[in-house]
Amino acid sequence: MRTLPLLIMLCGTAVAAQDPLCCGRHGQVPWRGADAPPARGFDVKYLRLEWTIDPAQQYITGRVTTWFTATEELAVVRLDAAAALTVTGVDHHQGALAFQQLPGDVLEVALPAPLATGTLDSISITYHGVPDPSGFGSFVTGQYQGGPVQWTLSEPYGAKDWWPCKQDLNDKADSLDMCVTTPVPFRAAGMGLLVDSLTADGWTTWHWRHRRPIAHYLIAVAVADYTVFETTIDLPEGPLPMVTYFYGSDPAAALASADFAAEQMALYRELFGPYPFMGEKYGHARFGWGGGMEHQTMSFMGHWGYELTAHELAHQWFGNKVTCGSWADLWLNEGFATYLSGLCEEHLRPANWAAWKTGLVSQVVSQPGGSLFCADTLDMARLFDGRLTYLKGAMVLHTLRWKVGDAAFFTGCRNYLDDPALAYGSARTSDLQAHLEAASGMDLDGFFADWYMGEGYPSYTATWAQEANGLVSLRLDQATSHPAVPFFALPVPVSFRLGDQDSTVVLHHAHSGQVFHFHLPFQAATAVLDPETWLISAHNVVRKVPVGAFEQDRVLAYPNPAGEQLEVYLGTALHGAVRTTLYDATGRPVRSWPGAVVDDRVTCPLGGLPTGAYTAELRTDDQVLRVRFVKE
Repeated sequence: MRTLPLLIMLCGTAVAAQDPLCCGRHGQVPWRGADAPPARGFDVKYLRLEWTIDPAQQYITGRVTTWFTATEELAVVRLDAAAALTVTGVDHHQGALAFQQLPGDVLEVALPAPLATGTLDSISITYHGVPDPSGFGSFVTGQYQGGPVQWTLSEPYGAKDWWPCKQDLNDKADSLDMCVTTPVPFRAAGMGLLVDSLTADGWTTWHWRHRRPIAHYLIAVAVADYTVFETTIDLPEGPLPMVTYFYGSDPAAALASADFAAEQMALYRELFGPYPFMGEKYGHARFGWGGGMEHQTMSFMGHWGYELTAHELAHQWFGNKVTCGSWADLWLNEGFATYLSGLCEEHLRPANWAAWKTGLVSQVVSQPGGSLFCADTLDMARLFDGRLTYLKGAMVLHTLRWKVGDAAFFTGCRNYLDDPALAYGSARTSDLQAHLEAASGMDLDGFFADWYMGEGYPSYTATWAQEANGLVSLRLDQATSHPAVPFFALPVPVSFRLGDQDSTVVLHHAHSGQVFHFHLPFQAATAVLDPETWLISAHNVVRKVPVGAFEQDRVLAYPNPAGEQLEVYLGTALHGAVRTTLYDATGRPVRSWPGAVVDDRVTCPLGGLPTGAYTAELRTDDQVLRVRFVKE
């Protein structure tokens, strides 16, 4: 395989490794969060990434300069680098350094002397190799309509497959410069702003500059014979460049996606604060994977659909500005991004909102168990489980919004994003809980125990009756789908209806079998539990019973005396097919018909019968029940 030339133009190989001003960097960026101390004895500050990539070849040549501060006395620097990468040298301002590529994809570099705590230093690693893609395709070259394309997708553990890095969610680089050299006519998509490009000898070097903290897995590059569309999103903070890198065959869909992003960004800004990377850009680049990936300031798109556009853009707030501090909490990234795509339906395409919610719930409850917390973060199928990490995560956020109220929910989420200890850093679920508790004044320990660590969902049975004066009595029973949670304490909405009259009552359900009493201003005909789909629940039953049968489960004929129709409430006494026979006061059968028990009752038409006393007999294959009534 041909070794490609090391890039030399914009970034320059002659720059000393200790010079942090390469490519125009101006000082340190004070956005770093403080969720957890960086591991391995050092804190990454700045990256200069120099790569040469030909999309026609599965090969990379590179030079990675890492600036870091020692957080303890530091004699060796340990980075992550796959064995398929051949490191040819490590440079330091005091000269070449000794290094070892150890088992377990570890690159160990010996410093010339131990660094004292707080000392800033840097090393430059030169390497090449044929990346062996892992995960979802950490470094891929392929074809699109006969032309070569290349792209990366490093989440969760694939960055080391193609560049020596520190794979630590709690240690973001404060900023970076990325210089990618590609053959003409290919273009490279990258993070931040494209500040320059220079072509010589059939190769172009594309220089991208990013001045916000960034996690290792959000660094990416894609190379193809792209067509680039540039526009501007006008925001109160100022104009934001929007760039779309698309393959030549899909301009209409790509440009539509750019329009989607503009309206979605305005909504996200209103709900969650300004776009986190103002002063730089937001971009889309087409790549060869089936879904999308939220690379910082430049999402990679497998297609140009509305929901995917909304999801990847949402990650710029939830996942990029604030990143999960452990893969066990990946739901903080994916649950929020999924929910924000739903908020686009609620606010921008409201006709789709109800179906969006019911669709998510039906998938979440398709299995009885499963926790948001991911105990085995090496199990890729579980880590990226669509039902749990994405859909359940989104609906748990929706239920949280219902529990604490809109004002507290959106205030708490915004405070979570803006917390100086978390913004542009990383967070755990406990951080989100703390901000929602502060905004709402509620203790959410029980909620998070049930819905974050716990498994399953509730099923409700609501049994109700209404008296002539409007008083409603309602018993709410609950069963759960998984023994991990014996009871879900939630506010449960029930809507009572009669024609165009509608009244919703919120029941603060503290235990199964709880009985509630309240008045309605009309005689309700029907009731619907959770009519707007705030809850994750399934197999719910709502039963209206005669007042005399409420909590007694006895056979009851009503109204009695009856007019043209009689209802016989059976409770649990009979089920299924039944033959009903009416007898007059002399015991003579006057009417008989086959039927079935529906909603725990049988309807008896009385039209044409003379007034008087009657007996209704209900017979199944093995049971007989009789009840007396009077026909007026």
